[in-house]
Amino acid sequence: MWQQEFLWFFTIFHHEFRKNNAIAFEVLMVLAVAHLFGFYNPKQLADFLEVPHQQFYTELKDWSVYHVKKMLLRFMVKQAAEKLKPVMSKSAATRSRAGTTLSIDNSVIDRCGKLLRCTWSWYSGRYHQVIRGQDLLGIVFTIHHIAFPLHLLFCPKQGRYHTTKADLLIFMLTQLKTAFRREGLDITQLPLTMDSAYVSQELRERLHQLGFIDIIIAGKGNYVFTIDAQKWNASTWKKVLMLEEPTWGIDVPSCRIWASSPTFGSLLLFFFRKSTTRSYYLLNFSQRALRGAEIWHIWKQHHVIECFWKIMKSLFQLRSMHLQGDGLYTALLIKVFAYLLALRLQIQGVFSKLTITEMMRKLRREEDLRDFLVTHFHAPFSIG
Repeated sequence: MWQQEFLWFFTIFHHEFRKNNAIAFEVLMVLAVAHLFGFYNPKQLADFLEVPHQQFYTELKDWSVYHVKKMLLRFMVKQAAEKLKPVMSKSAATRSRAGTTLSIDNSVIDRCGKLLRCTWSWYSGRYHQVIRGQDLLGIVFTIHHIAFPLHLLFCPKQGRYHTTKADLLIFMLTQLKTAFRREGLDITQLPLTMDSAYVSQELRERLHQLGFIDIIIAGKGNYVFTIDAQKWNASTWKKVLMLEEPTWGIDVPSCRIWASSPTFGSLLLFFFRKSTTRSYYLLNFSQRALRGAEIWHIWKQHHVIECFWKIMKSLFQLRSMHLQGDGLYTALLIKVFAYLLALRLQIQGVFSKLTITEMMRKLRREEDLRDFLVTHFHAPFSIG
C-alpha cells in the first residue's frame, strides 16, 4: 500500500523534472509523511529522530522557487486529472451529480515575523479584522465533496506594478488551462464559484474570454439592482423579496429573479436564506441563463474549499513551518504533499472508512515512525 503511493510521487518527479535530486526529494517526502504522525516542521521531526535539524534545512535550501512552484502545480494537476478524466467523458448530468466545480477562495495565515515573505496586513474573515499575515489564494477542484487543490499562490503587495487578486486569478486559471490541456482535459467545462471579493465586470469578461461558461459569485450587499422598475441596494432587496419554500433541487427558501445593474447590465440573481434570520444572494455571471436548482447545486460545492483550508490549517498546521525567503513555497509544497498522500491513502481499504483525522490517529497508535522511515526510505540522513 505505502510503496504504491510513494511510487506515484517518485515516478512523477523523475519523469517531469530534469533536476533529479533524489535525496532532496526524498527529504520532502519524509517531512510530508511525518505530518501524518504529528510532526509538522523539520525541527520537530529532527528532535524526535535525535538528528541535527540543520541536515533537513540544508536539503530544503537546495530547491529553487521555480522548481518548487513547478512541482506544486504538476503534482496537484496530476492528482486531480486522475479523478477528472473518468468523469469528463460522461454526460453533463453525470458531472453535475458528482459535484464537479472549480472553487476559488483565499485564506489568511496569521504571521508576525518580519523575515517571512509576503507578510502584510490583510483582512481576515476568521478574525473579522485586518491582521498581519500571508494571504494564500487557492483554486480547488471539488468532486464527491472532496477538495483536490489545483493551484496555490501567495498574494504579494510589493512590486513595480499594482497587481490585483483578479489579475493573479486570471494568471492562475490560464496556467491551469494549459496544464490540463497537456492531460487532454478542458477545465473550462467546469463551473466556477468564488466569493464577493472578486466581483467586477472586467473579471466577468476576462473569464468569458478564457472560455469558462458557468460562473457563480457571491454578491455584496452594497450593489444596486433595479427589479420591476424599483431601484434598491442588495441589502434592501434581501429584506423585501418574498422567498419561495424549498422545492425540487433547492433545499432552502429561495428566489430566482432577473435584475438590471449599472455595473453588470442585465443578469440573474439568486436569493436564498440559510437560517431563520440571514439571507444571501448569488450573481449568475454565466454565459447562459441557469435554473435556480442549477445555481444552487453549483454553489453548494463551494463550502468544500472552506473544509480544505480548515484541514490545512488545523490538521497539517499550515502556519507551523517558518522557512524564510522563498522557503515559504517549499513549506507549502510539503504541506500539500502531506494532504495529497492522505487523500490517496483514504482510497485504500484499511483507511477507506476513516476521516483524515482518524487515519492519523490510527497511524500514530499502530506504527513507529523510526521503523517506518527505515523500511520505506533510503535514509539520506542518520536516524540512529
